[in-house]
Amino acid sequence: MPTTPSRSGRGATAHASRRAISTIQILLVVILGVAVVGSTMAIGVRANADDYRFFDPLVDIKAQLDALYVEDIDQAALQQGAINGMLEVVGDPYTVYVPQDDTADFNKGLTGEYVGSGAEVLMPEGWLEIVSPLDGSPAWQAGVMAGDRVTHVDGESTFDLSIDQAIDRLTGEAGTPVVLTIERDGQELEITVVRDAIKVQAVRGLHRDTASEDAPWLYLLDPQRNIAYIRLTQFTPGVAGEVAQAIEAARVEAGLTEGQSLGGLVIDVRWNPGGLLDEAIAIADLFLEEGSIVSTRGRAYPERTASAESDGTLPEFPITLLINGQSASASEVLAGALVDNGRAIAVGSRTFGKGSVQTVRPVGDGAGVLKLTEQRYYLPTGRSLHRTDDSETWGVDPSPGFFVPVEGEALSDLLRVRREEETLRTDAEAARAQRWSDPEWVLEYLRDPQLATAIRGIQSKLDTGVWAPEGALAMDPDAVDRAELRNLALARERLLRELARLQRRYDAVAGATEGELDTAEWDLWGDDAEIVGGRVTVTAPDGSVLSELDITGTNLERWLIDADLAPVQPPTAVPAPPSD
Repeated sequence: MPTTPSRSGRGATAHASRRAISTIQILLVVILGVAVVGSTMAIGVRANADDYRFFDPLVDIKAQLDALYVEDIDQAALQQGAINGMLEVVGDPYTVYVPQDDTADFNKGLTGEYVGSGAEVLMPEGWLEIVSPLDGSPAWQAGVMAGDRVTHVDGESTFDLSIDQAIDRLTGEAGTPVVLTIERDGQELEITVVRDAIKVQAVRGLHRDTASEDAPWLYLLDPQRNIAYIRLTQFTPGVAGEVAQAIEAARVEAGLTEGQSLGGLVIDVRWNPGGLLDEAIAIADLFLEEGSIVSTRGRAYPERTASAESDGTLPEFPITLLINGQSASASEVLAGALVDNGRAIAVGSRTFGKGSVQTVRPVGDGAGVLKLTEQRYYLPTGRSLHRTDDSETWGVDPSPGFFVPVEGEALSDLLRVRREEETLRTDAEAARAQRWSDPEWVLEYLRDPQLATAIRGIQSKLDTGVWAPEGALAMDPDAVDRAELRNLALARERLLRELARLQRRYDAVAGATEGELDTAEWDLWGDDAEIVGGRVTVTAPDGSVLSELDITGTNLERWLIDADLAPVQPPTAVPAPPSD
């Protein structure tokens, strides 16, 4: 997709992991969000003499490979490898080269239409991991959940695969099944997903009207106070207009006449990976008469700010936004704009922290496109959305008194009920819809403490003029670190299990092989040595002792194998401890 202007002068790109877009017929779409940047900010990029000198050794190496290497080399693969090597050094998972053969599919991915199971994925710690299944997708219907670790696809391990290799395992025709081996909360599950064509429905309501033939979404949650609920699953093209239509549908559902507004609104962007920045700005502008919505800054760009305009602004009514750790990119822009401008409160937990802006630029003479991170988002307060390894703050935090984390069994219950409501009901089940007019029953049935807190906050605001917080007054300063530590512990445990699996495989192959592999270089001391309770002494070349460390476990040899060490031959004699 070239950098041509969109409706509001901003181009768009998909937020994807490196080399993720290899075909539109993918099982799991590698998209976390979508960023947009204006073509009016585009700058001409011309190579200079230093650029050409940079490539002198590369050209020389390629010439020698072509002339002298023992076998013919795939030129396209060689070029792809060189490009990927440069991008890997940059270390940005959102800067991606898309070859010409894949650009059509890449552009289709921006529209929310593709073939697959419908889930966003990453490859952290070497495994395929679900960021979030898309609502209504085959993955969602099959029971795949955010945070699931896909350890095997059709029985083959995903460990240490590249994104391309994982997608190759997952790719197939519509209607074909694929078996995913999932790790979830320490349990191993097998889930069969049937690939299908996906059209993301970006705006959803509370439940479906099963009495109507096309089962449209109904949005009213509290009919007495005319409080509506809208869920945004992705910021696809035109979604701002769909939000406006949903609000109008909620007004009609409430029996309001022209000029009457809703009593309140819940906007749910949990598990929303993002989308077009233009759409997030347009939705924020529906509720803001003035003020900054988002600004962008980059090394090659002046700061630019998108501001609200009064034309078309909806009447004032209380708004809560539901956010969590899977609310990313454009979701964070919308939440930050409304919260920072005092137009809404946020309920839930801190958002993902994807605040980088990509532009899609053509490469060479029809050689493909480069999705390049050029800027970062900043909220109206000036806070950067983007999360890096050394970030202490990122994303959007819930409002004071509205920090409501949901984990474990409570999270499973919430997603299970939501999934059930995605399915059209039978006639017998449809009778239950009569109780949707009772907000207390609705909140109990949905098993969603974050939504319950959001609704009660609006009810209090309407009844008393004051928001009624039900969550923590502020995020626990250690809560994010504890969650990160918990994730790292799980990743370590998975790695240890993978090592155990490799060891079993190694033992099986070694048992069928005559002789033994020479592992002397891996053996620092005898396997029967008892080292726990011993001590490691580190000395300088002059013999002075730098440090003494007690050995508290049996894993020391494993970690020393790859260290800058070599055995002393013969070993230095250690005097025996004195006897009594």
